Parts: sequence; structure tokens; C-alpha cells
Amino acid sequence: MRPAELERLTVAEAADRYVELVRARTVTGALSPSTAEVYARDVATLVELAGAEVVLDDLTGQDVDALLLAFARRPDGRRRTAGGGQSPSSQARFRRSISALFKHATLAGWVQINPMTASTVTAKERGGLRPQRRALTREQAQGLIGAARALPEAPPAGKRRDQRTELRDAVIVLLLSTVGPRVSELVRANVEDFFTNDGVRYWRIFGKGGRTRDVPLPDGVAGVLQEYLERGRPTVAGTVAGTVAGTVAGTVAGTVAGTGANPGADKALLLSWRGRRLARGDVQAVIDRVQRRVDPDQRRSVTPHGLRHTTATHLLADAVDMDAVRRVLGHSDLSTLGRYRDELPGELEVAMRTHPLLRGKSGR
Repeated sequence: MRPAELERLTVAEAADRYVELVRARTVTGALSPSTAEVYARDVATLVELAGAEVVLDDLTGQDVDALLLAFARRPDGRRRTAGGGQSPSSQARFRRSISALFKHATLAGWVQINPMTASTVTAKERGGLRPQRRALTREQAQGLIGAARALPEAPPAGKRRDQRTELRDAVIVLLLSTVGPRVSELVRANVEDFFTNDGVRYWRIFGKGGRTRDVPLPDGVAGVLQEYLERGRPTVAGTVAGTVAGTVAGTVAGTVAGTGANPGADKALLLSWRGRRLARGDVQAVIDRVQRRVDPDQRRSVTPHGLRHTTATHLLADAVDMDAVRRVLGHSDLSTLGRYRDELPGELEVAMRTHPLLRGKSGR
């Protein structure tokens, strides 16, 4: 029910209240911290473009259109192509963020009419993903997986045994390539999230919107994971003890205090050799490091999101049930899979060569 009286907040005041609410929802698990920060960043951009002192209720559908166009023209530092504006996917994300703000503002009595209902500007149809975000071919994916599983016999020169990360890197690449989690889901994973039921190893993934899903791991992935847990994963206590042994008393105190500032590291699946939970940015460095061991003929740079595309593309190409793929990736709607299904070389030829209506004696 709408409040009886309109509260004429400025854009800045409304943004502050809304961002506070969004961040509070991360406490209950309704939103992931990374999603909340995306909303906060987009709302801050809205304040910048609309003007902090403008009254939110004074914005019309035409004003929203102007804001969307202004955002589309903003330079995107991540894109190196000429033209420099925001990508269609970024524009669509920004529109979703401010739509959520105005939807809440309507319910809270900050605006009389939601101006998004009168907005006409939409992002262009996406013209394809950057190469790094596209799915790897079967040969490229198998080359990356093979490099991850082929652990070097001897540690690299100058590295102590407790600094070796090959098993951890293998786990990262194998989980991304075969299960396709979001990178935020991967770095949030804890050891206790992996369990065995009837001889099958599962990963309980905590995804968007507080939703969880239990995904069975392929045997080869489960085996590498177990080896990592048994002899490849550093421990916070062991790392601190090792650091303490080689430092003076004053440095010891600072190191121990700094380790304590990394909450949950003792539970984290993925740790640095110093015993700290890996961050999102660390995952790309791991992929690049493994890629350097791939045969040049099979090598192609790829992002964690590109490996998510790889999982979806090859499961669907192998005729795995679409709903099963949806559940593996953690989507609530089957239609979302269309964004993750990339074309593979030769797939149309294979499909027509094995046409279901031509199989059997009459089609031979």
C-alpha cells in the first residue's frame, strides 16, 4: 500500500537511503555483496548524472531517457575499442539498477509515479561478447583442463614447498570449466560446502538472491579437489607459524594481527600461500598462469565468465537437458541460458548430419 503523503527527497537523499537498504539485504543473504556494490555504484552514477539536489519526484520519463543516454555515452575504461561508450550489457545493467531504485521509491512514497514506466530508451541488442568472454572450443577447453591436471613434478626454482599453488590452481580451473560457477560464488566457497552423498561429491553453491544449489562434481574434479584438501591447501595456523618462525618478535605480532583481519580464512576453500582467502581478481591471474602451460595451438585467453560460458555451451551441445544445465549454473529462468550458449565451429554440420528424422534404415 502506498504511503498517504509524498516524501520529497532529493536524488542524493533517496540514493543514500536506498543503498543503505540494499547493503542491509546482504546480511540476510537476499543479495550477494558484489551485487549490492554494483547497485551502489550505479545509483551513485545516477546521482552524478541527475544532480544531487534535484528532487527525485520531479524526474520524468524524458529525464530518465536523457540519463540513460548520458550513461551510454560515458567512457568505459575497460573497453579499448574506438567510440568508448558503455557496452549494451552495461547499459542494460544500469537500467535495471535504477529501475529497482524507482520501484522502491514508488512503494516508499518518494515518487508519485514511477518515471521508468514512461521511459523509451533501451540498450542496443548485444553484438557479441568480447573474445575473452566467449566459450572455449572443445580443444581449447581440453587443453586448459589438461594443463591444470598435469602438475609439475618439481617445485619451480626458488619456491618453498609451502608456496606451491599448482593443486589449488588446478581446482580453480577445473571447477570453473566443468561446473561454471560465478567467480563470486567460487571465491566465497568454504571447505564445509563440499560433501559426499551415496559416493558422489557435491558442492553446495551459495548463489544470487540467497539461493543455494547442490551440484555433483565429475569424478576427475572430485579427485583433484580431495588431493588439494589433503595435501595442497595451506592453513591459516600453519602459515602464521611458518611466518613467525622466521621473524622477530615485533614483526610476529603484526603478522598475526594482520591474519586475524581476514575473517573466515580458516574456512575458505581457496587460500593464498600466505593463508588469505583469494579475491575475485586473483582468479584471472590463476587462469592466465595455467594457460601458459597450454600448447600454443590450443591456447586462447579467457575470463572466469568465459569459462562459465564454456560450461553452458558444451553441456547444451552435448544434449544435456536444458533444465539440468539451468540448475548447474544457478539460473531461475530457462530463457537466461540463451546468453550463455555460444556457437561452436561445425555444430550445424554435425546437427544436420545426425538429423533425428533421418536416422535408421531409411536414412542410411
